[in-house]
Amino acid sequence: MDIRVRFFGGAKTVTGSKYLLEIDDFKLLVDCGLFQGLKELRLKNWQPLDITPSEIDAVLLTHAHIDHTGYLPRLVEDGFKGPVFCTDATAELLKIMLLDSAKLQEEEARFAKKKGYSKHDDPQPLYGQKSASKALEYHVKCGVNSEVSISNEISARFVLAGHILGAASIILQVSGSQQSKTLVFSGDLGRYDNPLHEDPTAIPTADVLFIESTYGNRQNETQSPQEELARTIHTMIDRKGCLLIPAFSVGRTQLMLYYLSELFDSQQIPKIPVYLDSPMALSVTSLYRQYNDYHRLSIDKETGTSPFDHPQFHYVQKQADSMALNNIQKGAIIISASGMCTGGRVLHHLYHRLPRPNDTVLFVGYQGEGTRGRKILDGAENIKMFGLEVPVSCHIEIINGLSAHADLSELMQWASNFISPPKKTFIVHGELESARHFSNLLESELDQHPHIPELGESVSLFQGI
Repeated sequence: MDIRVRFFGGAKTVTGSKYLLEIDDFKLLVDCGLFQGLKELRLKNWQPLDITPSEIDAVLLTHAHIDHTGYLPRLVEDGFKGPVFCTDATAELLKIMLLDSAKLQEEEARFAKKKGYSKHDDPQPLYGQKSASKALEYHVKCGVNSEVSISNEISARFVLAGHILGAASIILQVSGSQQSKTLVFSGDLGRYDNPLHEDPTAIPTADVLFIESTYGNRQNETQSPQEELARTIHTMIDRKGCLLIPAFSVGRTQLMLYYLSELFDSQQIPKIPVYLDSPMALSVTSLYRQYNDYHRLSIDKETGTSPFDHPQFHYVQKQADSMALNNIQKGAIIISASGMCTGGRVLHHLYHRLPRPNDTVLFVGYQGEGTRGRKILDGAENIKMFGLEVPVSCHIEIINGLSAHADLSELMQWASNFISPPKKTFIVHGELESARHFSNLLESELDQHPHIPELGESVSLFQGI
C-alpha cells in the first residue's frame, strides 16, 4: 500500500484547507475549504481542482468554518457523490453555514450586477443555495471519540479540538498488509482554559502530523479580555459613539456574549443595549443547548437559559431592523458578521460607522491577509466597499486575547503530547512567516522535522506498507 498527500489549499495560507490523501486507489479529502482574503487566492475557488471531484471517494471535515468546508457545495456540483464524515455538531452547524455562504454569494452577485462594479456582464455566485442543500445530503454524523470505518483499510476517530462547537482533530488509522500507520490532522486548535470549549485533546502517537500554524509566531495577550473589553466600552461611551464588533457567528460571537453577560452582571459596564445582528449567530447559539458535550457553558436544565439570554441582548432578525441600527448615534454595541469583514451584514454597518469619528470598530480575532479587516487594522485611510471608497475616520481597536486559535505556546503545548516525534510533520494553515517560526521551534525544542508544503505540492508519505 502506498500513501501520498497533495496540498490543494491551506499551504502557506490560512484559508482554503484541502488535503488529498491517495491511499492506493482510495482518494480521501481532508477538509474542503473555500479560499478567502487575497484576490489571487479567491480566484482559485473558480479554478478546477487538480482532480476530478467524482474520483474522490470520501471527505473528512475537522470543523464547520467556511475556510475548511465552504468549497463542498462546489465539489458536489462538479460531481462528488461520496460520504462526508464529521462530528454531529459540525453537521448541524453546516446546515446553517453552507446555506448562509451560498446566500451571501448569491446576494453579492446580484448586488454587483445591480451596481455594475463587476467586470462580468452577468456575475454569478460560485454556487447557490440549491447546491449547498445538496451537499448537506452527504453528511455522515460521527460521535466524539468513536471510531468510524472509512474503507476496509481506513478508520477515523474525531477528538475534541476546542476551536469552535463540534471542532475536532482527526486520527486516521491506515492498515496495510504489513503494518499500520497513524496520520493526525490537528484541524484548528482552540485555546486552553477557554470559558466556552474544552481543551484540545492530547494525542500520544502519530506517524505523520498535519498541524495548523495560524498563530505560529505570536502569543495572545495575557491580560484579562474582560478588562480590555470593559475599557473599550467605557471609552466608547465617553466619546458618545457606538461600538461595532465584527465577529464570526460561530464561536467568537458566543464568547463575546459570554464576556458581556459577565461584565453586565458584575456591574463593570453600564447596562447599554447589545444588538446581535446575525440571524445565523442566533441559530448557532441554540445549538449550544443541544450539544452539551462540546462546551463548558452552564445551561439550566429546566428552563434552558444560558449566559446568552441576558436582558441587555437584542437579537436582530429582519433586514429592515438591521438597517435601522445605523440611526443609533451613541451608547450601543453592535455585533455582526463576518469577523474579517468579507461579507454579511457587517458591511453596511462598516459603511456607516467607519466615517464617524465618535464610533469605534473593535476586532476580536485574527484578520487574514487581504481581508477588509486586515486592511483596516493596517491603517488604511479608505476601504473599498460596494464599489465606493469609504473613509476610515472612526477609532480602531483590537483585543487579541479573544481569539479562538491556540497561540504559539499552546500549539507547542499540544505538539509536546506526542510520546515520540512524528516521522513526518507538515506545517499547514498558516501564513509563511508564521509557519516558518513555528517550524523552527518544533525542530529545535521537540526534535521534529517539519516541512512547509507549497500549494499544489504532492508528497509521498509511505510506500509498500
